[in-house]
Amino acid sequence: MTPQHHLPADIERTSISIITRELDELGLTPPPETAAVVKRVIHTTADFDYAKNLRFTPGAVEAAVKALHAGAFIVTDTNMALAGITKPGLKKLNGEAICYMADPAVAEAAKQAGTTRAVAAMHRAAREHPGAILAIGNAPTALLTIAEEMEAGLRPALVIGVPVGFVNVVESKEVLFAACERYGVPAIVAMGRKGGSNVAAAICNALIYSAAEMLDPSARGWNG
Repeated sequence: MTPQHHLPADIERTSISIITRELDELGLTPPPETAAVVKRVIHTTADFDYAKNLRFTPGAVEAAVKALHAGAFIVTDTNMALAGITKPGLKKLNGEAICYMADPAVAEAAKQAGTTRAVAAMHRAAREHPGAILAIGNAPTALLTIAEEMEAGLRPALVIGVPVGFVNVVESKEVLFAACERYGVPAIVAMGRKGGSNVAAAICNALIYSAAEMLDPSARGWNG
């Protein structure tokens, strides 16, 4: 076998071209405002179901890009999602990403409350970074906690809800999306069972690249 490409940027461009063509052939061409997110998630997973599963509140991508231009924090529910977010791209936007899951204070708060670290981490995020982008790829309890915090007045810049699994996953996404619609909070949610930390990171990266590209057309993809 002779590799078609060797350089990452060439591989990415060809991959996106293939994804675009196959989406068109399947009749699943996403609207322009969500296309970057949908295609990057498919690029990450090779799963075209995301063209149907990803749901966006109106203007969610635009709101996220605006928040990133303002230097919004990104708070993840796993260190895996945190590791997958492009740090050079985020740096160009004067942004920062953080995960509280390994913080001893969060572990102690969860123990004292008899709950999960994901719940304690989201309560902390609500206190310390109320205008953050919350990127959830693993814990349904995190989504339910965010919904509860929104009922109490929290208004994140964006909620990315893409936990993967079989227990409380589908239901928590539905609760979260309904809460976001009720309170006017931008949201991107992978309905159903599919998702994961890699999907959360992919969505963050699509938004970061889009925001950075508006400031500098060369700040894109593997170059970012």
